[in-house]
Amino acid sequence: QVQLVESGGGLVQPGGSLRLSCAASGMIFSIYAMRWYRQAPGKQRELVAAISRRGVTNYADSVKGRLTISRDNAKSTVYLQMNSLKSEDTAVYYCNSSPGDCWGQGTQITVSS
Repeated sequence: QVQLVESGGGLVQPGGSLRLSCAASGMIFSIYAMRWYRQAPGKQRELVAAISRRGVTNYADSVKGRLTISRDNAKSTVYLQMNSLKSEDTAVYYCNSSPGDCWGQGTQITVSS
């Protein structure tokens, strides 16, 4: 069945950069929109970035100019390049596919000095 596996999380200092990857299997990747969500402790899960099957992107206002979503259909992988990270970016980041609403296991991002 569909499987999404995130990687690339970790501890980073404020202002630093990370790149998240989400590898998909069990699906025709190119026909799905892909999304990155995040959830911080005590907060609602929120959509931070999305990319359509045709490559159209959308971002939460809080991450515009700092985070970039991209996809490589040949590798069935979606990426989230994270630059100029802030403490408020600390959260578990989840990969999601649409339609079908499938989720990865999440990867922790901690932005702290």
